[in-house]
Amino acid sequence: MRKWHRWLSVFFGIFLFWIAATGLLSHWAALWPVAESAATAAASEPPPAFECPEGWRCRPPPPEGSVRGLVGLFHHLHSGDSFGPVGIAISILSGIALLFFAFSGLWLYVRMWLNRKHRRQSPRWFWD
Repeated sequence: MRKWHRWLSVFFGIFLFWIAATGLLSHWAALWPVAESAATAAASEPPPAFECPEGWRCRPPPPEGSVRGLVGLFHHLHSGDSFGPVGIAISILSGIALLFFAFSGLWLYVRMWLNRKHRRQSPRWFWD
């Protein structure tokens, strides 16, 4: 299990870093504060030919040139849509790899902990 954990992490580490970075940028852009005057101006003008469905809370589009306008771009980069079917496949495989790393890392830790216990060493939670 350790060999698989090590070799897959070399390959998928790059993609997991990409997914984490674009996910953080997407949330950062969504939480970016909008200037008070731009928010009230956008709220007073509904977009043309758009009606908010009943029971939904619709937001006005972000003002042009604001950071919030980048949320869609970051989402497409995050999900792999920008790179076509290959990007989506890599994104799905990276999610599966993340589950594998979580499971195999926990498995390796428990095995090392039990191994120390069977060798009559102190089975501490963390060791050098």
